[in-house]
Amino acid sequence: MTTSNRQKLGEETLSEITGGSGTAVVESLKDIAPDLAEWVISFSYGDVMSRPGLDKRTRQFSTIAALTAMGTAAPQLKVHINGALNVGCSPSEIVEVILQMAVYAGFPAAINGINIAREVFKERNVAVGT
Repeated sequence: MTTSNRQKLGEETLSEITGGSGTAVVESLKDIAPDLAEWVISFSYGDVMSRPGLDKRTRQFSTIAALTAMGTAAPQLKVHINGALNVGCSPSEIVEVILQMAVYAGFPAAINGINIAREVFKERNVAVGT
């Protein structure tokens, strides 16, 4: 796949998953680290997130789990919780993924993840029971 094809596929996948929030993150990097902005689009979204082996819901669940477990990526977790909602994950499914991280990453990571999810759900006016 050519660089321009990877970039185009990455931009399409980024937009489908994150809407404007992911694009805003990439744009915020271009003035200081344009290569990093390009890697996010071409590699993360063009090469990995667009692969056919998993559907977008599963990829978002995996990403939420990883970011919750890291405990150091609150802004990225917020983007991907929004992305999960965008691709059809329910709030209760997102909460379950974060709760499972209490076992593997500890209660502080899970509590922080739940607080970020609460913030996203409030901003989007969605209830956990949906």
